[in-house]
Amino acid sequence: MTASPRDAPTVAAPEDDASLIERSRDEPEVFAVLYDRHAPSIHRYVARRLGDQAADDLVAETFLAAFRQRRRYDPGRSDARPWLYGIAANLIGKQRRSETRMLRALARTGVDPVADSMDRVDARLSAAASARDLAGALARLSPGDRDVLLLIAWADLSYEQVAEALSIPVGTVRSRLNRARRKVREALGGIDPTQVQEGTE
Repeated sequence: MTASPRDAPTVAAPEDDASLIERSRDEPEVFAVLYDRHAPSIHRYVARRLGDQAADDLVAETFLAAFRQRRRYDPGRSDARPWLYGIAANLIGKQRRSETRMLRALARTGVDPVADSMDRVDARLSAAASARDLAGALARLSPGDRDVLLLIAWADLSYEQVAEALSIPVGTVRSRLNRARRKVREALGGIDPTQVQEGTE
């Protein structure tokens, strides 16, 4: 006898981030699921900004801070990525000098210490633009403009998610992004920086 589709076992949908965080208040070990779900993408984002070694520490700090703040998380927000990227952006802000120094070194030498430390080909740039031009343009952006641009281009967050991550209005995200795009586009000879994609690892 053949089993009908009604007899097939149902697979439960994965628990959303808000539910996990809420459950972790009483069952702290549940927070590890959130880490497993989002740490790789947060790590890639931070590594592109500060290098692989710094990313290891900063991702650990991000999730430690998130764990400590989990009771204040808004359960109405099912996706915790903006919250986590916001924490990471704040921590990056504390290391801003290191990021700017790396970008200036890349602009001067053309050697990308982040790509070298990650031991992969970084195909973020089209043939028309060089890593030196991009790094120089990023180094010249204000910290706020750089955060918005890179959260959209490298973390693939929406305008609303960037606004949530940085605790700023969506209108501010749009104006910062437009300003950053314009400045970086000029440095790259007309290429839109948010269309630059990361190469496969």
